[in-house]
Amino acid sequence: MHALIQNDAVVLGLLIVILALIFITEASVNPYIKKFYSVVPALLLCYFIPSLFNSFGIISGDSSHLYFVASRYLLPASLVLFTLSIDMKAIVHLGPKALIMFLAGSFGIIIGGPLAILIVSSFAPGIVGGHGPNAVWRGLATVAGSWIGGGANQTAMKEVFHVGDQIFSAIITVDVITSNVWLAVLLYGAGISKRIDTWFGADASAIEEIKNKVEKFRKKTAHIPSLKDFISIMAAGFGVTALAHWAAGEIVPWIKQTAPFLKQYSLTSTFFWIVVIATTGGLTLSFTKARNLEGAGASMYGSFLLYMLVATIGMKMDILAILDNPGLFLVAAIWMLVHISILLTVAKLIRAPFFFTAVGSQANIGGAASAPIVASAFHPALAPVGVLLAVLGYALGTYGAWLTGILMQAVAP
Repeated sequence: MHALIQNDAVVLGLLIVILALIFITEASVNPYIKKFYSVVPALLLCYFIPSLFNSFGIISGDSSHLYFVASRYLLPASLVLFTLSIDMKAIVHLGPKALIMFLAGSFGIIIGGPLAILIVSSFAPGIVGGHGPNAVWRGLATVAGSWIGGGANQTAMKEVFHVGDQIFSAIITVDVITSNVWLAVLLYGAGISKRIDTWFGADASAIEEIKNKVEKFRKKTAHIPSLKDFISIMAAGFGVTALAHWAAGEIVPWIKQTAPFLKQYSLTSTFFWIVVIATTGGLTLSFTKARNLEGAGASMYGSFLLYMLVATIGMKMDILAILDNPGLFLVAAIWMLVHISILLTVAKLIRAPFFFTAVGSQANIGGAASAPIVASAFHPALAPVGVLLAVLGYALGTYGAWLTGILMQAVAP
C-alpha cells in the first residue's frame, strides 16, 4: 500500500510542523496542557506522532530517505554541537556506574534470549521452533547482534548463523517495533527521572553538577546570536560531519583490504566511524575558542537536529505490525523484560541514577543513533555519555550476540 504523502520534501515540512506544534503547546500556560506535558514528555510526542502518521499510511518510513539523511548527516552534526562545550573532567567524574549499568544491560540481553525461548517453548513450542536456515533461534541471534551492538553486528550474526531471508525479514520487524517501544518508555522515564531516583535511593549529584556547569557556562557566554554566529555553528557541526564522512570513506576500505578480520569488531562499518570521528571532533573543539559558540545557542541547534532524527525514527515504526507476528513479539517482550529486570535490580543494588539505567540500556538496544537521544532527554550536555557507551556496544556486540546465539540454539525445541 502506497502512503498518502510520498514526496520527502512534503514529509520533511510535515515533520518540522509537528515538532513546532509540540514545542509551542509545551510552552503554553494553559493549566490542562501544562498538566498533560507534566505526564507526557515532549520528546516522546516527537517520536510517537510521526509513528501514528506512518502506521495509518499518511507517510511511509520505509520508502522515505529522511531517516538516512538524519542519521548520517544531522546526527553527527548534532553530536559535534553537543560536545563542543562539554567538560570532559566532569564526564570522567561520573564514575563507574554508567559502565556497570551498560554491562548489566548486555548481560540481560545475553541470558534473556535463551530464557525467552525456554519460557515460550514450555507452552507454545511452535513459536520458537523451525529447522534449517529459517529456525527461529537463528533469527533471534540477529536481534542479539542488533541489541548489544548495532546494524553491523546484526548483519554479522546473519552470516555467522546462516540465517534464512524468510525468518530474517520477520525478525527485523520484531526488532524495530520492540526496541522503539522501549525507546518510548525510556523517554517517558526521563521526564520523571527524579521520582525514579528517589525510589532507587540514587545519588544523582554528579549528573546535576554537569548540568549546572553547562548552564553556568551558557549564561556566562550567552549573547544574541548574529548571522556570523549561526554560520559559525553550522560550519562547526557540518564541517566536522564532512570530515567524518571523508575520513570514514578512507578508513573503511583500508581496513577491509589490510585487516579484514576487524570486521568482527564492527570496524568496517562506515556509520561507526562517522559517529566516532564526529564525536572526537566535537570533543577536540571543546578545548578551543569554538566552545564559546555555546553562548550563541550551539546545543540548541544541536537539539533541533536531534529532534529531527527522533521524528524520522518514529516515522519508521508501524504500531500495527505487532499483529503480524504476535508469537515472535511475545518472545521479544519476555526477552526485553529480562533485560529490564536485571537493569533495575542492579540499579537498585548500586543506587545508580535512572540516567545511567536508561542510557546503559539504550546504548545496547538502540546504539549510536538513539543513545544520545535518551541521554539528551536528561540534558543536552549528557549526550556524549550515550555516544561513548554506544561505541562500546559496537565493540562487544559480536561477541555477546554469538554467545547468545549459541545459548539459544542449545535450548531451542
